[in-house]
Amino acid sequence: MIMVDAAERLERGGADCIIICSNTMHSTIPAIEAAVDIPIISIIDETGRKVREKNITTVGLIGTKKTMASEFYKERLREEFGLIVLVPDMADQEIVNTVIFDELCVDYINPESKEEYTRIIRSLIEEGAEGIILGCTEIPMLISQEDVDVLVFDTTRIHAEAAVRYALNHTPA
Repeated sequence: MIMVDAAERLERGGADCIIICSNTMHSTIPAIEAAVDIPIISIIDETGRKVREKNITTVGLIGTKKTMASEFYKERLREEFGLIVLVPDMADQEIVNTVIFDELCVDYINPESKEEYTRIIRSLIEEGAEGIILGCTEIPMLISQEDVDVLVFDTTRIHAEAAVRYALNHTPA
């Protein structure tokens, strides 16, 4: 697996930790953890901690189709942080995914897509979401706290802040 090979090379090269700057690629963490001894700063764990700090128990999750439809993200948030995780229905998952790959990944911001995202987020809030996890590093290009009536958890920012905290507090051997 490419991700495991990359992690092993980082460890051999003297890296102090591993940071995977993609929500979707966190699906590979179990295999990476089995292959290396250095810590992985998990975007999922850091986000789960931030959500729990705000005393939120039910969150909506939007991201790539793999992130929303697979269990790796939702299961980790449930098991480690006791969160109830809501995702859009399949049709809305397709919309979210298409916007990510066909627009945001090519730096195209479409106002109509923003309207669709806010509609999808409102539906998650109506289902009981007390906060929304922007579970793809590109989504903050389109959605911010000002667009949503509940707390928004920008995983890109949360992860970057965790990496900086680690770097500032870690003393190399």
